[in-house]
Amino acid sequence: MSVRVLGLVGSLRAGSHNRQLAEAAVKLAPEGVELALYEGLGEVPFYNEDIDVEGSVPEAAARLREAAASADALLLFSPEYNGTIPAVLKNAIDWLSRPYGAGAVSGKPVAVVGTAFGRYGGVWAQDEARKAVGIAGGTVLEDVKLSIPDSVGRFAELHPADDAEVAGQLTEVLTRLSAAVAPAAA
Repeated sequence: MSVRVLGLVGSLRAGSHNRQLAEAAVKLAPEGVELALYEGLGEVPFYNEDIDVEGSVPEAAARLREAAASADALLLFSPEYNGTIPAVLKNAIDWLSRPYGAGAVSGKPVAVVGTAFGRYGGVWAQDEARKAVGIAGGTVLEDVKLSIPDSVGRFAELHPADDAEVAGQLTEVLTRLSAAVAPAAA
């Protein structure tokens, strides 16, 4: 039985280096790990408690919750926008945090990785994502990190899947994330 990991990409841009990093992770997932990238984060309305009513939750938000609920773990790919987490990723976390105490992310292992233009690789945004998803109820793997700096230069002509160092690091992240599923399920 495979460990099912749901990947959420915090950039909606088609040519996003974080999208490429996520695609590389799908390609490099070790045996026994199935990583599925969630499509449609841009369609999820901003979280609003007035529309989060049982029986009438917006379809896009309900699909996101169902995908997260059926996953064993989550892997977030976060770029850094103005020194913090992208709104689309924060919005997804907000939807997954509800209902309070029983959200779709509650108790699931979560890791946060990413790449950014700056020399720190998006560390601030990734730290913010870890904080938000932890408060939302996820079991954040604080020691599983991957922040790749200078995305524009590093991936200008090389896809992350073809970068041997990045490929090894992504495989390690997925291996450690899947290993966290068994204790979390017990």
